[in-house]
Amino acid sequence: MSLFGNLRKLQRPFIALTLSCAATSALASAQAQSDSTATPPPKHATTKPHHATTPSNAHASHSASARIARTRPRAVAHHHHRRPLTAREQTRSRRLQHAFVASSQLRPMAQQLALTPTPAAYAGVSSYAHTHTGEAAAAAYLALGHAYLLERKFPDAVAAFHSAHLADSSKTQPDGALADYTDYLTAQAFLQSNQLPQAEAVLTTYAQKYPDSIFNGSVPVLRANLMIQEGDPQAALATLNPLRQEPIAGHADFQLALAKAETMAGQTAEAQQLFQHVYLDYPLSIEAGVARSQLATNGVLATLLPDKRRAHADALYNAGHFRDAEDEYRSLAAQSNIDESSRTTLLVAAAECDWKMKSLSQPQLNSIPDTNDDAGARRLYLLMELARDRGDSTTQQSIVTQMETRFPDSPWLAEALYSSGNMYLLLKDYPHAITYYGELATRFPTNKYAPSAHWRAGWFNYRLGQYPEAARLFDEQIRVYAGGKEIPSALYWRACIYEDQEQKPASAAAYYRTIVRVFPHFYYAMLAQDRLTRLGAVTPDAIAGLDALQPTTIPELTDDVPEDDPHVVKARLLANAGLNEYIAPEIRASDGSDEWGAFAEAEIYASDGETWRAMRLLKRAIPFYTSAPIEAIPVAYWRILFPQMYWTDIKAEAERNGLDPYMVASLIRQETEFNPGAVSNKNAYGLMQLLPAVGKSLAKQEGIPHFQTSSLLNPSTNIRLGTLYLKQTLNKFGGQPEYAFAAYNAGDDRVIDWQSIGNYHGIDEFVESIPFTETREYVQAILRNEQIYRELDKITAQRAQR
Repeated sequence: MSLFGNLRKLQRPFIALTLSCAATSALASAQAQSDSTATPPPKHATTKPHHATTPSNAHASHSASARIARTRPRAVAHHHHRRPLTAREQTRSRRLQHAFVASSQLRPMAQQLALTPTPAAYAGVSSYAHTHTGEAAAAAYLALGHAYLLERKFPDAVAAFHSAHLADSSKTQPDGALADYTDYLTAQAFLQSNQLPQAEAVLTTYAQKYPDSIFNGSVPVLRANLMIQEGDPQAALATLNPLRQEPIAGHADFQLALAKAETMAGQTAEAQQLFQHVYLDYPLSIEAGVARSQLATNGVLATLLPDKRRAHADALYNAGHFRDAEDEYRSLAAQSNIDESSRTTLLVAAAECDWKMKSLSQPQLNSIPDTNDDAGARRLYLLMELARDRGDSTTQQSIVTQMETRFPDSPWLAEALYSSGNMYLLLKDYPHAITYYGELATRFPTNKYAPSAHWRAGWFNYRLGQYPEAARLFDEQIRVYAGGKEIPSALYWRACIYEDQEQKPASAAAYYRTIVRVFPHFYYAMLAQDRLTRLGAVTPDAIAGLDALQPTTIPELTDDVPEDDPHVVKARLLANAGLNEYIAPEIRASDGSDEWGAFAEAEIYASDGETWRAMRLLKRAIPFYTSAPIEAIPVAYWRILFPQMYWTDIKAEAERNGLDPYMVASLIRQETEFNPGAVSNKNAYGLMQLLPAVGKSLAKQEGIPHFQTSSLLNPSTNIRLGTLYLKQTLNKFGGQPEYAFAAYNAGDDRVIDWQSIGNYHGIDEFVESIPFTETREYVQAILRNEQIYRELDKITAQRAQR
């Protein structure tokens, strides 16, 4: 049993808002300047590798955890009716609040221990525990026990949890503020160390002692597993069977415990059905692996219907678990009861897993039979990808031609066409790119790549000066793919053709105004507004179809979090103890949390300077925010989404280098979301993501002594050197921000290469032509960020004057 396998249902991301269909429409996702580019399949993305960041050992805290601002400015005052707390809940809330305040200084140390459990981190929390009493000491001992438990140091964990109980109990209040956590994690430690009677003693009365605990739904599974380990399957079944119709029964851990109990009770047939159920219906769970081992040991795995096992492998593949998927495909292909056609299909699927993992070889693929079915089409597609990998355009074209003849309706032909289009895009061979993109859109108009392929065909016609064809394709894009993310681009460039080539300013104005109306805060809205200003007093034409495009409906949002709700206060206390994985489920237990839960969780992280964690949470919860006017969302949300951490340093260094501080803040937001400890997979460090060699060179220029790579994790140092680097990059590219941002993300050489294509009629054409999706959206997002930062500060200043 995995340590917290039965708790995964408690730890999923908190997406608290129920959105209307309109709010989740494709218009909301049409963010060409998105904050984080989704990673499409390799070769189909004309992007460089995703600029991922991971936290380092550095921890930054710019506000005490006990100080969560309650005097937020509000864009919309939404106070929702909620039931009053009972006397018991009020008592609990007061005690939790007292514990929260008492342990506020613990939070940085506990968070560091949870992130990197080094001897120094343990020593810091242990010292805090020994020098404090009551709830503060209890929270520290809980943090220690939790860290020991995760490291499987069970005796140390039990001892720490016992100390937490002693510190947090009294004659009048024997159960402390976090006693339910202490007991539950103690039971986990006993179970993991096979101290079953001790675990049973804790769990037997758990629900009675803690009726409001979020763990009550998990206790029956824990108890059942305990009984199974004790060799008492009937007791386990007596615990689980009454719950078969309850929501808890829908979880893999429940079903696996039931299967184990049935096995021990001699109910072999029932047990095998349950193991199959876990293996086939929960393919991505840890429990599925346990069930698979059991089925293989009993000789049942080979008897399962091949289609069901194939579906299991497909689920692994679709989730990106390519190694596990390949193992499943090959295991199934090796079975003697598989016909040759099915075996070929499985081997081709395994080969694609190898390609995804960059380990597919030509001989391996050649050894698979060439067939006239879906497997044959997929095999040819993979051969085409290998040809593309080695730059063999002759073979690539030949294979696509074969596929057009042999498999004209296959989705693998669509894959090959899209990849081929991307290949020639990167080679700057736009006529060939247009051919492949156009054929995909024509042959497969409902394919997932069709909107993008159609748009690219239109754009490259525009770049080649074939404006009538580009206009036709842009009109078709708006009409056929009205919900696609390419619509803002299509509207803008169609308007440009009206204005610049067709000399129809009134028609252009109609399109520009539509962009500003439907897509506020998008990069294209900024461009469109500038164009409208340049056009002057032009009455827009009435153009059929444009009125049908409507802004995303923004659902009602509230920042009215119940300050005294016991679960909310406990969630804040958990942050002090470094138990972040339980913050969201604790908040979810509150009445009405579907309205404000995501904000409450984000606010907890933001209160201690963890802006990056808070920001990511709200981005997931309200992905439509870039489509929203400022006044449609409470300002408190905006301030988390667009923080101004380290603002004093940013303003000072920006002024010293002749930069706009909003530009610097916007770049930091896009690079690291204000995470000072971010280290990328390219070894870039800190807020502004500087490579160590670059940092060393800049530090020498600045006369900073004793520079080390770790110095880049200091926010002040990083901002000082990062703003200098940004200024130097701007100078290299004539002060043009778009070039500088592109170079900051993709490198100077790439930007120089893209500039060499030439024939750009404006910087907007250059940005649209950036072949790396990540870089193009990165540039657009920074420009958008600047605009939102300015609007927020303007609104704040206006309200301050009232």
